[in-house]
Amino acid sequence: MPRPLGELEDSVMTRVWKWNRPVTVREVLEDLQQERSIAYTTVMTVLDNLHQKGWVRREAEGRAYRYEAVSTRAAYAAALMNEAWSQSDNPAAALVAFFGMMSQEQREALSDAMRIVAPAAQPPENPGEATAQAER
Repeated sequence: MPRPLGELEDSVMTRVWKWNRPVTVREVLEDLQQERSIAYTTVMTVLDNLHQKGWVRREAEGRAYRYEAVSTRAAYAAALMNEAWSQSDNPAAALVAFFGMMSQEQREALSDAMRIVAPAAQPPENPGEATAQAER
C-alpha cells in the first residue's frame, strides 16, 4: 500500500481523477490557481513525484507530458481503508466501530456493495453472534 497522498498531491490527483483523461501541467495549474496561488514548476514537480510514486503514467507530447491516473479514487480510498483495518489488533471490533460511525447513506452504500461482492453471503443465524465476536 502506498503512503497516503499529501494535501497538494491530493488536490492534483483529485483533478486527474475527476477529469478522467490525460491532463497537462498547465490544465492542472489553471484549475488550482482558482483556489490558491501556485507556480507552474510546483505543479510540474508534484506531477513528476506522483509519476515516480506510481500514481500517474505520462506520455510525452512535444516538450511536455500528459499525465493520466493509474487507478481510480475509489481504489485509492479502498487501499487506505484496508491498510488502516489491517493495522488493528482486533479487526472485527475495528469494523464494528467503523460501521457505527457511518451515516445512513454510507450504510446503504455498504449494503449495496455487499450485495455485489458477496451475493451468496448469508447473515449469521444468531444476529448477536457477529457483535459478540467483534467485542472479543
